Amino acid sequence: MGNLQINTTQNVNLNYKIVSLGERIVAFLIDGFILYLYAILVNLIGDMIGYIYKDGWTQRGLVALIFLPAMGYSLFMHSLFNGRTVGKMLLKMRVVRFDGTPVHWSNYLVRWMLRLVDIWLFVGSIGILSILFTERRQRLGDAAAGTVVISTKNKTKVSHTILEDVTDDYEPTFTNVTMLTDKDIRLIKETFLIAKKNNDYKTLTALRVKVDSILDTKSNLYDLQYIDTVLKDYNYYTQKI
Repeated sequence: MGNLQINTTQNVNLNYKIVSLGERIVAFLIDGFILYLYAILVNLIGDMIGYIYKDGWTQRGLVALIFLPAMGYSLFMHSLFNGRTVGKMLLKMRVVRFDGTPVHWSNYLVRWMLRLVDIWLFVGSIGILSILFTERRQRLGDAAAGTVVISTKNKTKVSHTILEDVTDDYEPTFTNVTMLTDKDIRLIKETFLIAKKNNDYKTLTALRVKVDSILDTKSNLYDLQYIDTVLKDYNYYTQKI
């Protein structure tokens, strides 16, 4: 299994595992089973329609219309659930752009259209060979769309980076935190976490004094709250850039 390094908008490198061919096949079979159950349901509905409409063409037309959503199952699921189908959700994997940018619906559309070549025309042989012999384990649809399928089982934790969990309704306190650099924030966070874990209040106080002298905030927040606020404020503003 290969690895993929994604650089975020804040220049933080996150490492992910690229899923194996076997995992992708299992996810595909799960989705296929769901579509099989749906086909059985549509068939039952078709029989009921047959009792109502004696015209065979009307029956076939309505059944085809009901089955139509299944044709776009992969496209709809990936678009609605952030690069995941039911199979991918169960196996904890998702489709992402390998350059770290957000996946656009057009990327999912390209992947979906090329399923015809990757999966259906040659009984999956093209897709399998492409996944086996490409560096990023991409089928043709992935290569054309600039996507790759990654595992989210052991994703890098936010606490291991300069990122902070910031809610959508978060209100920043310090507007000048952008004076700091990613390198500064990484050093501040590493020092903060180590001092907090060891109850090293002397280091926390020294860290707070240093940061306060740079930002000139003159805040009354206590040391732990002050550093935590600076980290979250930095992430809030840099995420908006």
